[in-house]
Amino acid sequence: MPRHAKMTPTMLAGVAEQFRALGEPSRLVLMNLLFDGERTVGELTDASGLSLANASKHLGLLHDVGWVTRRKDGLNVVYRLADERTFALCELMCDRVRELAAAEAGTTARRRGRA
Repeated sequence: MPRHAKMTPTMLAGVAEQFRALGEPSRLVLMNLLFDGERTVGELTDASGLSLANASKHLGLLHDVGWVTRRKDGLNVVYRLADERTFALCELMCDRVRELAAAEAGTTARRRGRA
């Protein structure tokens, strides 16, 4: 596995802040909805089931740490993912979760077979 450049404590704190922003399921729901393209806050609340206040709070935090961008379009605020690398990171983590789930399912099936 290739080595990466050394990180300073300040840089590592920044990495932790980025992952903390992704550590809330509601934020991941909103980001998942943005994978298909930009959406207004209203569209995001309708699709996510979150209240306007809750969605706005989470979108504001995602904007503050740079995961999403926003622009005004008349009376609407439109959000989009800020960086194409977000797709790669999410695919990496989603693949990992699928692999863990498949391994757990296999372990559970083997346990049931022994019972």
